[in-house]
Amino acid sequence: MAFPIKTCAVCGEEFELRPGKPGFANRCPACSEPEAEEQASNFREQGASREQSAARRNAMRNLLYRKDS
Repeated sequence: MAFPIKTCAVCGEEFELRPGKPGFANRCPACSEPEAEEQASNFREQGASREQSAARRNAMRNLLYRKDS
């Protein structure tokens, strides 16, 4: 089965749209690479902020619901 031929929206180069290609379906792999790296760095930053949010929630929970003797 042949893959569909698409034209890149950024550079105008034709490319085969293959399953599992990173990035957008209307961009060639060369134009999608910088965005894939950017998305990976954003994902790592979100992981760090999730850890900070979890620590913040635990601290607030401890302050609000601790048992005073």
